[in-house]
Amino acid sequence: MNPVMVAVLAAAWVAAMLVGFGVVFPVLFPLTLVVAGLGAAALSYLQACRALTPSSRSGPSPVPAPEVSYRHYLLGQVWRDWWAIAREVGPRVWTLARDVVLRLTEVLLGGPWGWFAFPVWLALCAGIVVAAVPAAVLALALTALYGVVAAVGLAGWLACAVVLAAVERVFTAYGRILQTCPHPFCYERIGLPVYACPGCGARHARLVPGPAGAFRHVCRCGTRLPTTVLLGRFRLAAYCPHCSGRLPPRIGRVRVEPLPFVGGPGAGKTTFMMLGIRALHARARAVDGRVAFVEGRHAEAYAATVRAFRSGGRPPKTGPDLPLATMLDVELPAGRRGKPARRILYLFDPAGEHFAGSTEVESLRYLDHGETLLFIVDPFALPQVNRSLTAVERARVEAAAGPSGEDPADTLQRVLNELRSRPDRGRQKRVAVVITKTDLLLTTEIGKKLYEDPDLRGWLRAVGLGNIVRALDHVAADVRYFGSGLATDPSYIADLLGWAAGLSPAEPSDAPASPDPADEIPGTAPLRAPWPVRGRDAALVPAGYQVGRWTVLAGMSALTVLAIAVSAAEVTARLAHWP
Repeated sequence: MNPVMVAVLAAAWVAAMLVGFGVVFPVLFPLTLVVAGLGAAALSYLQACRALTPSSRSGPSPVPAPEVSYRHYLLGQVWRDWWAIAREVGPRVWTLARDVVLRLTEVLLGGPWGWFAFPVWLALCAGIVVAAVPAAVLALALTALYGVVAAVGLAGWLACAVVLAAVERVFTAYGRILQTCPHPFCYERIGLPVYACPGCGARHARLVPGPAGAFRHVCRCGTRLPTTVLLGRFRLAAYCPHCSGRLPPRIGRVRVEPLPFVGGPGAGKTTFMMLGIRALHARARAVDGRVAFVEGRHAEAYAATVRAFRSGGRPPKTGPDLPLATMLDVELPAGRRGKPARRILYLFDPAGEHFAGSTEVESLRYLDHGETLLFIVDPFALPQVNRSLTAVERARVEAAAGPSGEDPADTLQRVLNELRSRPDRGRQKRVAVVITKTDLLLTTEIGKKLYEDPDLRGWLRAVGLGNIVRALDHVAADVRYFGSGLATDPSYIADLLGWAAGLSPAEPSDAPASPDPADEIPGTAPLRAPWPVRGRDAALVPAGYQVGRWTVLAGMSALTVLAIAVSAAEVTARLAHWP
């Protein structure tokens, strides 16, 4: 080659290098860096919009359908959303940068002109490569944003969950809320019922402030469910976690009070229970309160018993199976203590044969939970009373009611022996000793003594129950003795059951002492409005998820605007100093 040509080319190459590295490179490199960085930010933002804006469970970051309820957004889905953005943006940025570098190399360095275009190629490729640094910074900022949102949100969630749980615990302790199962072969004490979603029927075993939400859980069908009694959880259908039996409405809001009736066959337990329900219903009507059966079948059985008494018959004999508690939801207005009296009463009326042996008594597991005992004594089953009856008196008793075939002392002794197996050695707060059939008893010679001295406790000791009276004094903090017959004043029986159930009902004023015959049967209407089905469609993400995503997207928008502002300032500064 001509030496002159070589010299010219060398001079041109040197001039190109001087201009390229002195003039073009200082401008083109930062401009490429800014453009590449903004491109990476734009890709991240677009992918974030694709992943975070959909309201459906499907999308770039799908939300899996839960088995029962959704977990809190910040305990899982937030990081799946982050990964959906990162796994898409990272490979795309890498692939795009590689393709651009290869194309630039092919175009700018693919021929002889590459010797002169090298500064331009280096500025462009270096800008693209070095843009990985702000891209990495942006990725770290995005991760930090997710971390901040998760940390702040989880701190708020934890505070709310702890406060709500503590408030519910205080409410339960203050109200002495007892929850037990009324169903045969279970009778277990319940810490937390299983609640059914009113929308799809799904059973929620842990509907409390926790990983699924502090104030609300979102069911798989989208229905929002309250997490505490104070927020309305008692308005959901509740089930026993041990046997899956249906529990009464309002369980968990008011105390369940088991009232076991203890007595031998034919002692008058069913009759006295019917009189007690009638008396409570009368008291409730008199003071503008209400009493309702939880189960329709119990209302029907009560109505059948009432019809039997009206026709002069006897109530049907209780079946041999373990009893389902007759459940009464009782609500009376403020009484002497200045607050309403509310209870769910479990009236247990087993067949007397269940008290005939220690094995049978062991099956009555509901005795493990109560603090009240109603000991039903048939006075004509007491050996001393039975022996004292004349032939005429015995015939009158047989025709009217018939004595129990079980000595009350034996019945109670078996129950006390079973109660002693409890951790508290069977201590009771209240024991009511109810002497039934007193209308017949007062017509006998041995019963006429009660006219002269109505001390039932002393009369029982006189007729051979002195040991039982002393045993009850050791077992219970308060023992009271009542007489009951078909003609007993309902107010007297209402006071008895009110005391036994720990109620302090308001006293009636000028209201009638007994219900009208047309209103004698308590209703079965629910005493609370059911929880409404509210929430988003099952195909949509929960509202909490949407709020969390929008919060993150707002943060990303702020980061993107900040990156654009910084980049624009950098470009402006470069252009201002460009010669």
